[in-house]
Amino acid sequence: MASRPPILLIDSPSLYFRAYFGIPESAARTEDGQPVNAVRGFLDMLAQLVRTRRPDRMVCALDHDWRPAWRVELLPSYKAHRVAPEGGEVVPDTLSPQVPMILEVLTALGITFVGATGYEADDVLGTLSVTQPGPVEVVSGDRDLFQLVDDARQVRLLYVGRGVAKLDDCDDAAVRARYGVPADRYADFAALRGDPSDGLPGVPGVGEKTAARLIERYGGLPGILAALDDGDAGFAPGLRSKLAAARDYLAVAPKVVEVARDVPLPELPTALPTAPADPDGLLELAQRWNLAGSCRRLVDALAARS
Repeated sequence: MASRPPILLIDSPSLYFRAYFGIPESAARTEDGQPVNAVRGFLDMLAQLVRTRRPDRMVCALDHDWRPAWRVELLPSYKAHRVAPEGGEVVPDTLSPQVPMILEVLTALGITFVGATGYEADDVLGTLSVTQPGPVEVVSGDRDLFQLVDDARQVRLLYVGRGVAKLDDCDDAAVRARYGVPADRYADFAALRGDPSDGLPGVPGVGEKTAARLIERYGGLPGILAALDDGDAGFAPGLRSKLAAARDYLAVAPKVVEVARDVPLPELPTALPTAPADPDGLLELAQRWNLAGSCRRLVDALAARS
């Protein structure tokens, strides 16, 4: 029997940031000069994904809190370098107005989007990945989401590091091949290695290869920390002292990196439409924002599934 089509879980901020920086503003503007490069690129990415992955369901996850207080309380450096002087996230001035545009177009199309107070889009994706029937395909350029891969539940990450046209379709074997650790240990791996883009310092002197070897040998951070108190654990010279010096950091960092799977979300309509929910409204938006081509491509991709 043929397997059910997948649900696509979209990391919306990851895709619209990529679209914004990938398409020049000069190439996508309204008649009055307002940039719509992020909107156009985002819609074109969705059209490509619908055409190639042929999902029957889709949810676009949003950042209602890009730097949750509970993560900052555990690790004050978390995303601290991305805080604007007046507060909030540093976001290009011409990108911010485009996010509501994206949501208006999604509404007219009938594609579900959702965020949650106190949580990032990653956490919404993590929760949906364990609550929605599989197969599940998470679409993101965020490496932290490798931890969501779960072969038993048919959860894969479609990693867009090279763009939507060159997706890396990742199962657990792909994560192991890339990083040397299983997907369910990726959060421990990231904590050890660190991630400057998230303000995660890591353990000085511990890179990807050392982090992977430690996890392979001790099973994960709990095993590594327990081994620090064992004089016969066999750490390489100097490594024990580096890990011991970072013990306080290692006690909290995995909780910061780990994606939440228990975000309180409402019941969501996940079925992907084959035609726009509001055709007249979509046409008006497409004309107002000079998005006719992108809207048509996405509508055509949706219709081709019927």
